[in-house]
Amino acid sequence: MYLKNISIFSLSVILLLSSCSGKNEEEKTVYENTKFKEKDQSTVQLSVQQMQTVGLTTTTVQEKTMQKLVRLNGKVDIAPSHISSISSIMGGHIKSIHVINGSRFSKGQILAVVEDPQFIQLQQDYLVTKAQLESARLNLNRQKDLNTSKASSDKTLQTAQADYSTLIATLKGLEEKLRIIGINAKGLSSGNIRSRINVYAPFNGFVSKISVNNGQYINPSDTLFELINPSGLLLELKVFEKDINDVKIGQEILVYNNQSPEKKSSAKIISIVPNIENGGSSVAVAKLSSPNHEFIKGMYINAEVTVNSRYTVGLPNESVVSFENKNYIFEELGNKKFKIIPVNTGISDDQFTEILKVENLRDKKIVQKGAYSLLMLLKNKVE
Repeated sequence: MYLKNISIFSLSVILLLSSCSGKNEEEKTVYENTKFKEKDQSTVQLSVQQMQTVGLTTTTVQEKTMQKLVRLNGKVDIAPSHISSISSIMGGHIKSIHVINGSRFSKGQILAVVEDPQFIQLQQDYLVTKAQLESARLNLNRQKDLNTSKASSDKTLQTAQADYSTLIATLKGLEEKLRIIGINAKGLSSGNIRSRINVYAPFNGFVSKISVNNGQYINPSDTLFELINPSGLLLELKVFEKDINDVKIGQEILVYNNQSPEKKSSAKIISIVPNIENGGSSVAVAKLSSPNHEFIKGMYINAEVTVNSRYTVGLPNESVVSFENKNYIFEELGNKKFKIIPVNTGISDDQFTEILKVENLRDKKIVQKGAYSLLMLLKNKVE
């Protein structure tokens, strides 16, 4: 019985040790495999089929004279001097509105019609004053003749002269009021008196806001429309601190919106705000060289500024890929195997990107076409 217990105990110890030994071997294997995978995360191996699908090509670092291209972004705005609030010179009821929000108009176009009896009264006062002035002129001439022959006193002549001068001033004032509300006093007669006046567009532009409706009574101080003159269109561009010394007043830039990046318009920087904001950027203000009706207030836009050129070393843009705000290239190792290499980039243009510290890359084959596909394959491999 005692020997039997010893045997059972011995067997248990052996099994326990065997179990522990097996567990240690398993952990060792897992650890080694993990180390291999971490080491292998910088390379990707392609099959023959993958090579054919991706269509890889390679290149080498190239020496080239490159221009620094500063890319900016911002919004379209309008200079305050080119935003106009339009009102009626005199109050009245809105009879009709001839535009809608967003309508484009030409200078002199009728925007709205206002009606009120006071317009009739103003024209009537003008015609009555005009008639009185003619009568006063005849009276003044008569008094002059009478005074010459001493048939009338100097006082009577002076009164006639004062009446005539007063009526001239009154008529001129009424004529100016009629001109302001759009009525030509020279062509006014009792047969063409009207109760309505037109509100005209003062320039070419478009309507950004309508504040009235038909039948509404408006006062002279009420705003009817907000009009925008596109010639005052400005581009407010964000310039980061690292580029602030490369952006100058007077520089020509190319501007485009996100909807039509291939359509680039010329503009010129006219002002730079001498202040770095909390986000580490300043603001450059530019003006289009010629009108572009596709640009509207509030639209997000992009700009490119070409600055001084320099002799440097770089790679085609498609060779450089970005991941998590870092730049990489792929080196061909042979046997359909590729290694990812982090790089620091400098200036860039439409075709090439400057690569900094290229001493270890000069004799290496660098992937050109297919670099992004390799990045995706490597990313999926890591995940």
